[in-house]
Amino acid sequence: MTDVLSLRALNRATLARQMLLAREEVSVAEAVERLCGMQAQEPKPPFLGLWTRVAGFEAAWLRAALQERSVVRATMMRGTLHLVSARDYGALRASMQPMLDAGLRMLGARAEGLELDKVLPAARVLLEVRARTFNELRALLQEEFPGVNDRALGFSVRMCLPLVMVPTEDRWAFARTSEFTLADTWLGEPPSDDPSPEALVLRYLSAFGPASVADAQEWSGLPKLGEVLERLRPRLRTFMDDKGRELFDLPEAPRPEEDTPAEARFLPEFDNLVLAHADRSRVIADAHRPSLTTKNLRVRATFLWDGFAAGLWEVERKRRVATLRLRPFEKLPRRALNALTTEGERLLEFAEPDAPERQVVLADE
Repeated sequence: MTDVLSLRALNRATLARQMLLAREEVSVAEAVERLCGMQAQEPKPPFLGLWTRVAGFEAAWLRAALQERSVVRATMMRGTLHLVSARDYGALRASMQPMLDAGLRMLGARAEGLELDKVLPAARVLLEVRARTFNELRALLQEEFPGVNDRALGFSVRMCLPLVMVPTEDRWAFARTSEFTLADTWLGEPPSDDPSPEALVLRYLSAFGPASVADAQEWSGLPKLGEVLERLRPRLRTFMDDKGRELFDLPEAPRPEEDTPAEARFLPEFDNLVLAHADRSRVIADAHRPSLTTKNLRVRATFLWDGFAAGLWEVERKRRVATLRLRPFEKLPRRALNALTTEGERLLEFAEPDAPERQVVLADE
């Protein structure tokens, strides 16, 4: 008989893999690899995401990992920018390509005259000369392909050519307008050309399992992963959730007891914890899920209480004062507010170290 996992059991299993039950003593590259990447649409959130997961984390650690090239920022899952370990990038990038190719359909009529077999080699030649911003790259490609929409030229290169962003000495490791370079140039070898998604699915389960077919597809952006999981079934363990859905997992992956304590934690904007499943109720109640995303598709920062997203948070800096404002979904018990205040003060010390005054308040205060 297949074991049934309760909602809280799924929550604790996911938190354990995402290093949110306890901060862990691991290197930046190890942490990013265990998380199977960190969404990095903007450069700052991964710093906060690592702070909340890695014991004693310092911003300099991530800047060093990027400069040492053990971690890269590149287009990966769902066609979005992620931080991934250099090893994962090399092993998994090719399995993303079918999804990235499909993303070109977004261009619609702007793709008229676009010939990838000519544009991609031309872009490679330009990037072999030196790293370039996309504004610069689009302009140069437009000179060579004057009849093609410049945005189509840039987008096709971003999606179809393995590129990484070049880190800088900026506080959050990247300039506002970053340069890109060829992945094989930056890492010293080309990514694997094996497009099979089995390794990707196994890495997903290690970071976010137990999970359904729909969950894996939502996280990766790849379709038809049911066929992949069927091929992997002999190597996996299966469960049911309390809604009757089949879940897959690695046999030896951590699945703590559902009453395992979970401390107050702050997650940054775009954190994959709230994005990595089709059914996200293991982390956030369905009633609160619409609050996560703004009209312009920003994914808001959340805080966890007892393992579940219990509200949103934001930091505002006005002159001498840095304020972390809590926006709970529902009224919180006093012990939750105390724990979140203590954790929030530590977060402010990390995020706004030069602020003479720091405070944590409720949104209506």
